[in-house]
Amino acid sequence: MFSPSSPPAGLLEKAFRYIDLHQNEFVQTLKEWVAVESDSVQPQPRLRRELFRMMTLAADRLRRLGASVDSVDPGVQQLPNGQSLPIPPIILAELGNDPKKPTVCFYGHLDVQPARQEDGWLTDPYTLTEVDGKLYGRGATDNKGPVLAWINAVSTFRSLEEDLPVNIKFVIEGMEEAGSVGLEELVRKEKDQFFSSVDYIVISDNLWLSQRKPALTYGTRGNSYFRVEVRCRDQDFHSGTFGGILSEPMADLVALLGSLVDSSGHILIPGIYDQVAPLTEEERKMYEAIDLDLEEYRKSVQVKRFLFDTKEEILMHLWRYPSLSIHGIEGAFDEPGAKTVIPGQVIGKFSIRLVPHMNTSVVEKQVTNHLEYIFSKRNSSNQMAVSMTLGLQPWIANIKDKQYLAAKRAIKTVFGTEPDMIRDGSTIPIARIFQDTIQKSVMMLPLGTVDDGEHSQNEKINRWNYIEGSKLFAAFFLEMAKLHY
Repeated sequence: MFSPSSPPAGLLEKAFRYIDLHQNEFVQTLKEWVAVESDSVQPQPRLRRELFRMMTLAADRLRRLGASVDSVDPGVQQLPNGQSLPIPPIILAELGNDPKKPTVCFYGHLDVQPARQEDGWLTDPYTLTEVDGKLYGRGATDNKGPVLAWINAVSTFRSLEEDLPVNIKFVIEGMEEAGSVGLEELVRKEKDQFFSSVDYIVISDNLWLSQRKPALTYGTRGNSYFRVEVRCRDQDFHSGTFGGILSEPMADLVALLGSLVDSSGHILIPGIYDQVAPLTEEERKMYEAIDLDLEEYRKSVQVKRFLFDTKEEILMHLWRYPSLSIHGIEGAFDEPGAKTVIPGQVIGKFSIRLVPHMNTSVVEKQVTNHLEYIFSKRNSSNQMAVSMTLGLQPWIANIKDKQYLAAKRAIKTVFGTEPDMIRDGSTIPIARIFQDTIQKSVMMLPLGTVDDGEHSQNEKINRWNYIEGSKLFAAFFLEMAKLHY
C-alpha cells in the first residue's frame, strides 16, 4: 500500500519515462481538443453547440480513466438582448475516495476566446500546428493544454497500474471566458457534498513570468468592467448636415474616456487608491528575489518600452496596484474607407483591475460619480448612463500551506530549480470563489511561459512545457501524499 513516508521505489522515474514515450499521443489529444471551436464569448448558437461538444469530449475522456463523472446542467444564460442560450454542463468528476489519502481538486476550463486567422494568426487557430517545438492553437495554453496535462498525469498512473497517491476530483467548466456563468452557484450548492472531502484546490490557468523559470502563483487581481453610453438619438447623423450644431455623442464619450487615466498609467478617478493595501517590507523583498530580465520581458511582449524602469516597479504595477484599460467603442464607424457619419449613440468599454483590499461596490460608486461629474462639466444635451457589467474581487493565498511546499518540491524535481513566487495581474474568478466558499487552500500552478500569448493571436504552448508539465503534476501527486499528514 502507498504510504506518505514510503512511495513505491522508482515510481516517479517510471512515470516520467511513460510520459516521455507517450508524448506524441498527448499532443494528438490536445490537437483534437483545440479543433473544437469552444468560444464562449460570442453568444451564438453554433458556438454554444461546439461548447457542448467540447464538454462531452472531456467527460468521455475522464470516464475512460475510470472516474465517476457528473455533467451538471447550470441552466440558461440570459443575454442583454432578451434572448437566452443554454449554459454548457459543468463537469464534476471523482477518482478515488480513500480516506487515508489527501483529496486534491483540479479546476480548469475548456472554453476559449474568439479567434480568426484573418485577425493576424499565422496558422488556423483551430488546427494545432507545431513549429520549432511550439504548439500553436487557440486554447493551447488557456486552458486546454494544462487541463490535459493534469489528465495525462492521472492516466500515467492508471496505465502503469499504479495506485494514485492522492484522491482526485475535477471541476471543469465551459464559461470561464464569459465570467464563469453558473459556476459560483454550483460551488455553493455542492459545498457540503462534492467539495466536502476536498483538502486542496489546484488551478493551472495562468503563466510563468519568464520563458525559462517555473513559477507558483499566490494572488490575482480582480476586475470591474464598465460600459458608459452616450446617447442623442437612435439614428446616426450626416456630418455635413448636422456637424457643428449638435453635442456629438462621440466627442462626449472620448472626453469621458480621456478623463480616466493619464499617460503614466495613473488612474484619475478620485479615491480609487484609498483601499489599496499598503506595501510591506516582506512583500518588497519578494519582488526583489524574483528572476525577471526586463529586456527579455520587453522583447517577448514586443513593445518599445514600459511605463516603469525597474523590475520592482513593473511587478508592483502588474500585481499589487490597480490598472485601468480602455477596450473599445461600440457604435462607432470602424471599417475601411471614409464615412462622414456622426453616431447617434456610442458605448465606451473599459475595466479596472482590482487589488487587495479594493471592493467592487465602492469602485462602482467612485467610477459613476467621476463620470457624472466630467459629463456635467461639458453641458451636453445628450444622455449618459454608466453600468458595471462585471465585478470580480481580487484573490490572495497563504503561501505557507502544505500544497505550496509540495508544489515547490515537485518543481525542483522536474525543473531543477526553485520557482518564482508570483502574483498574476489577470483575473481568475474561481480562485476567490473556492477560497471564500469551501474555505480550503487554493493554489495556482502554471505550466505556460510568458510568451504563450493567451487571448491573443498565435497563442501557443511549448511542447516541452506541456510534457514537462504533465510530469510536474505527477510529481506533485507524490509530494502531496508525503506532506499531507
